[in-house]
Amino acid sequence: MGRGKLRIYLGAAPGVGKTYAMLSEAHRRVERGSDCVVAFVEHHDRPRTEVMLHGLEQVPRARVAYRGGDFTEMDVDAVLERAPAVALVDELAHTNVPGSRNAKRWQDVEELLAAGVDVVSTVNIQHLESLGDLVESITGVRQRETVPDELVRRADQIELVDMSPQALRRRMAHGNVYQPDKVDAALSNYFRVGNLTALRELALLWVADRVDEFLQQYRSEHRVSAIWGSRERIVVGLTGGPEGRTLIRRAARLAEKGAGGEVLAVYISRSDGLTAASPKELAVQRTLVEDLGGTFHHVVGDDIPAALLDFARGVNATQIVLGSSRRKTWQYVFGPGVGTTVARESGPDLDVHIVTHEEVAKGRGLPVARGARLGRARIVWGWITGVAGPVALALLLNLVELGLANDMLLFLALTVAAALLGGLLPALASAAVGSFLLNYYYTPPLHRLTVADPKNIVAIVIFVGVAVSVASVVDLAARRTHQAARLRAEAEILSFLAGSVLRGETTLEALLERVRETFGMESVALLERESEVTPWTCAGRAGVGPVPDRPEDADVDMPVGGHMALALTGRVLPASDRRVLAAFAAQSAVVLDRRRLQEEAGRARMLAEGNRIRTALLAAVSHDLRTPLAGIKAAVSSLRSDDVAWSEEDQAELLAGIEEGADRLDHLVGNLLDMSRLQTGTVTPLIREIDLDEVVPMALGGVPEDSVELDVPETLPMVMVDPGLLERSVANLVENAVKYSPSGRRVLVSASPLADRVEVRIVDRGPGVPDEAKDRIFEPFQRYGDAPRGAGVGLGLAVARGFAEAMDGTLTAEDTPGGGLTMVLGLRTAASPPREPYAPQTDGPAWDSRSAARADSLRARNTARPAPPERQAS
Repeated sequence: MGRGKLRIYLGAAPGVGKTYAMLSEAHRRVERGSDCVVAFVEHHDRPRTEVMLHGLEQVPRARVAYRGGDFTEMDVDAVLERAPAVALVDELAHTNVPGSRNAKRWQDVEELLAAGVDVVSTVNIQHLESLGDLVESITGVRQRETVPDELVRRADQIELVDMSPQALRRRMAHGNVYQPDKVDAALSNYFRVGNLTALRELALLWVADRVDEFLQQYRSEHRVSAIWGSRERIVVGLTGGPEGRTLIRRAARLAEKGAGGEVLAVYISRSDGLTAASPKELAVQRTLVEDLGGTFHHVVGDDIPAALLDFARGVNATQIVLGSSRRKTWQYVFGPGVGTTVARESGPDLDVHIVTHEEVAKGRGLPVARGARLGRARIVWGWITGVAGPVALALLLNLVELGLANDMLLFLALTVAAALLGGLLPALASAAVGSFLLNYYYTPPLHRLTVADPKNIVAIVIFVGVAVSVASVVDLAARRTHQAARLRAEAEILSFLAGSVLRGETTLEALLERVRETFGMESVALLERESEVTPWTCAGRAGVGPVPDRPEDADVDMPVGGHMALALTGRVLPASDRRVLAAFAAQSAVVLDRRRLQEEAGRARMLAEGNRIRTALLAAVSHDLRTPLAGIKAAVSSLRSDDVAWSEEDQAELLAGIEEGADRLDHLVGNLLDMSRLQTGTVTPLIREIDLDEVVPMALGGVPEDSVELDVPETLPMVMVDPGLLERSVANLVENAVKYSPSGRRVLVSASPLADRVEVRIVDRGPGVPDEAKDRIFEPFQRYGDAPRGAGVGLGLAVARGFAEAMDGTLTAEDTPGGGLTMVLGLRTAASPPREPYAPQTDGPAWDSRSAARADSLRARNTARPAPPERQAS
């Protein structure tokens, strides 16, 4: 059975209609007779989506118990046992409940595809792994649930479900996306028009790039050499001269005139490496083109016009930007130049722009390298000089009588000229022809091939020897020059490879793309296998050509160790190129190993952090929670005892003890839950403008009356906070201060503006905290001083700081003048810009901080006595 096909409905944001479109497609398939089932679809209480589930077979979900709760996930085994032709799987990036078959839902989908089941799924653009940082910078929300880009790129079909931001906001306002009580918060935060517009642009561009990949693959498979101008793609030809910056800026302006324009700057170096390019200038131009949103490419080619046109057609470019030639007028006798040649051979589908600049006709400005390997033209002229030259000279000497010695010198000069032009073989031919003509026409007896005077024989032998020696020296110098040039070219490429690592181009795909461009190949793949008998797998690839199943099937293969090889398709490389290719192959293996080590290190860090938190929670649960439970158990057992007749005062005292223990448990569990939410990043602040005097008084319900003095002026500027998080933070700080304040000394809660912030100060007159402990008091599971173990798990201040930072605020500790501790809570005013976006996890059901804080506040107001003393450290 073959692998199943994957179809993905991609959207810019929740609510655009991905699930509805997927279910509509399911109904169409069922009507056509396809065996289609619903493996997992979440309708989120949306009536229209729920109606679409009617008439479709649904596979029962698997129930997973986790932390006292009962959750449902897709039952992979049940779907595989049912073996449908098509399975609907919603929310591809979803993280499964711990204890499920796989950690991620996309891994469940991979199992279904491997079993031959076609899968139709949905995903939002913000869940693509490569776009995480970009989405965070736009929305201020870090997406914890992601799906690998490669999985989505490998999908057989990707359909964009698009909706304008205004239409989506109207859908939300009508209650078609979220419940009415969440609409206002969503519209004012994540679903702002700017956020939705940016996410929509991301989705459109990503799909456009995917379509472009399909187009490139189609053109490669069908050998389409003509340019299809589906989008403006502008190639800038660079020579390494100072005019390159002008060309790059001009190309960027051309790209801005068309939607989706792309700039590709390419520098073509000869294979001999003897070019007049300045590495420093090329580095500056690379930085410039990347700053303008383009890409820089390095290609090797001896025929620069042909290499430039091949590159442009290979990337389906529509325009080429070249600079006017820097050659002087007399230099045009050597040829029309690169610009003229490219314009003549570009064809009707590729526009060529010749841009003027300040360096026109000023010369190259850099020394032109000489001594490269003899070209075809020089060899041809060498043969003409070596064969036809002696004949022409003999005809000329028949008209003028100069003597044998002068005749030999002239023929020797002609042989030296042939050697300088064409190398060894033309010089040998010239020596042979010249010696024959000298013997036949000018050495007595004339017109015969015999030599009468032995001295003339010596002269002819010396003539031939000098000619052969000069030709050998010229040829050896040319070969040595070519070898030096080749080594220089290799050094240049290896230097470029090292520079790419220093610039941060450490991804395997980027490195393989550099290999493909450098050697002009169709595709490059890094293959690996575990042993000699296991099949080869592709660890990374670049290009649009097919990936060979084995290294032996490729045009060029370069082994890396015993179980890894670099496979290239497109043409056969000469043996001289394999040394540089070996360096690229070794670097590819290093990059792959480093990527895997980084992944392992990340998983190890997550495990270590999880173990630390679990150990601390276990310690807290094992002791701190047991103490109030034991007190409650003892009081209840005493009240239920029939052996003792308790008086009303005793009963009231036992009930008070039960209530105090329950309050302590409630306080500890609340802090544990808050800390776990902060550690897992599921706190989603709902920031809005608010007056402090509306929130701070509500945070004082959990402390005794007359224990706090409040000084919050009504004239303070509005602050940008989440009311629920602010109330909980202030409540924890005030409760902590009251616990350590001496009897009869009230805690002062004041607020005042400071620059673009508002500071809330909670001042107590307790024992204070030393300077070296001021940072530690905000750490989880810390207590300061001799606080008893039953006084709490040490999370109050850690929770307060976590909530403050979630609102783009700060929380610090200072000494109170005269003794005591002052907590300073800094909040951003409505007129000040945000500093850095807070990025909580939003993949699972987000915690509504307002409702939680309101519940805590109401619980605190119903508490008759203050919470037990606790002083923590963060």
